[in-house]
Amino acid sequence: MNAPTAPDHLLPTIEPRAVPEAFMAALQQRFGAQCSTALAVREQHGRDESVFTVPPPAAVVFAESTQDVADAVALAAQHRVPVIPFGVGSSLEGHLLAVQGGISLDVSRMNRVLAINADDLTVTVQPGVTRKAVNEAVKDQGLFFPIDPGADASIGGMTATRASGTNAVRYGTMRENVLALEVVTASGEVIRTGTRAKKSSAGYDLTRLMVGSEGTLGVITEVTLKLYPLPEAVSAAICSFPTIEAAVRTVIQVIQLGVPIARCELIDANTVRMVNAHSKLGLREEHMLLMEFHGSPASVKEQAETVQDIAGEFGGNAFEWATTPEERTRLWTARHNAYFAAIQSRPGCRAISTDTCVPISRLADCLLDSVAEADASGIPYFLVGHVGDGNFHFGYLIDPDSPDERQRAEQLNHQLVERALRLEGTCTGEHGVGLHKMGFLRSEAGDGAVAMMRTLKRALDPHNILNPGKIFSI
Repeated sequence: MNAPTAPDHLLPTIEPRAVPEAFMAALQQRFGAQCSTALAVREQHGRDESVFTVPPPAAVVFAESTQDVADAVALAAQHRVPVIPFGVGSSLEGHLLAVQGGISLDVSRMNRVLAINADDLTVTVQPGVTRKAVNEAVKDQGLFFPIDPGADASIGGMTATRASGTNAVRYGTMRENVLALEVVTASGEVIRTGTRAKKSSAGYDLTRLMVGSEGTLGVITEVTLKLYPLPEAVSAAICSFPTIEAAVRTVIQVIQLGVPIARCELIDANTVRMVNAHSKLGLREEHMLLMEFHGSPASVKEQAETVQDIAGEFGGNAFEWATTPEERTRLWTARHNAYFAAIQSRPGCRAISTDTCVPISRLADCLLDSVAEADASGIPYFLVGHVGDGNFHFGYLIDPDSPDERQRAEQLNHQLVERALRLEGTCTGEHGVGLHKMGFLRSEAGDGAVAMMRTLKRALDPHNILNPGKIFSI
């Protein structure tokens, strides 16, 4: 995990609320050993992978059932105490930080797979189940859940942040793959949204409202997900390019031609070097696309040949194929470890991650200018991207003791987001708003849309106890 750092002028607004003794006593009486006020436990639940350092919550409640969540929220509502849902702590934008104090509500013990409906291609799980555990539970049915943000995140957290990842170019994001939810509201009431049916026109789409709400409108206690048949054939390939532009132009051409590629990841030469050192690989240290194809043996072969021909037109070379599960796992594990490889490349550093997404036709314009700015800054960085859907990430590796580096990295991030918005993109393709993107949300959505979001927040959470201080101030 990153070491804590944050120059004073870049800290979020911290406005702790009083936590009444009567509330703490009621919490201890209801939850006993499931409630901890130990400093080490509170500190663990008061940090994520963001750049912010915030005082820990006053207590941590380990929920083991929907009733536990409902009772904890009801007590918090009675005493006007903030509640911050916690999954595995892998968020990147400060989602779980207790900027207004309160308690952390840890749902990691709610980790059961409740029902697998193989005939309907659905699975219902508790929020603490991780994505790898879901796939382990359904693989015997010949099924899989494709959303893959890299970290073994909890399904509840992935739903709350509208996560996506490497498979999004073909299978979509959590928005497209969550069918129904059980949610505890700000008053402690348990409601259900959606059904296992593929579609519905019944009233407001409350499921979509909760997906991506980052714990500010309700606490998710159950999720019903879409599943997909395991593909008959899977093939992965890597291809090196002389320039980033050549790699990006290849991706644009592949998508515009309608090739149903399952994964398409860009890794720049800096990052390939870091990954080689970290994962003991011998990849060519050039800009690289890492791709995967799903389907029948014939369709996979056709897709791969088409992409190879397109890559050749842009100077792509050194195609290497990985057809066995072990070879594919080795490549994708290296990709998912890029963040940790980068952190280790500069001991003691801290990473400021970016997360923009643009229409695929504008990808080259956005990415190439951002690379030029990063190169000119002198700050070490890594670059990876789910470029098949126009999403990419820089990680600026800064010295935690250098306010100047922090400032320059934040300026690079600011310029990148402004560029993405000018190109009709978004300030966050998958990480969510949290604390880090609050100012950018107003730039992207406009005052009227943010005002509407505030109206929804006030209506559903009138005392502002659910993860307050995230997405926007209220």
